[in-house]
Amino acid sequence: MPKKIKQLISDLEKAGFINRGGKGSHRNYMHPKGGLITISGKLGDDAKRYQEKLVKQRIEEAQK
Repeated sequence: MPKKIKQLISDLEKAGFINRGGKGSHRNYMHPKGGLITISGKLGDDAKRYQEKLVKQRIEEAQK
């Protein structure tokens, strides 16, 4: 069962990413160490597999 967009955002914020805003259903997150990621979709939507994979990858990069 896929995660929701809301859960991906929660995971990013717990890892220290900061919401820089966005336009429409897009949200831009930045980590103080330099990681950037854009999440698209409404909060209640199911996340795509590539979004889950990318969030996991960016969190791992930020923790190094």
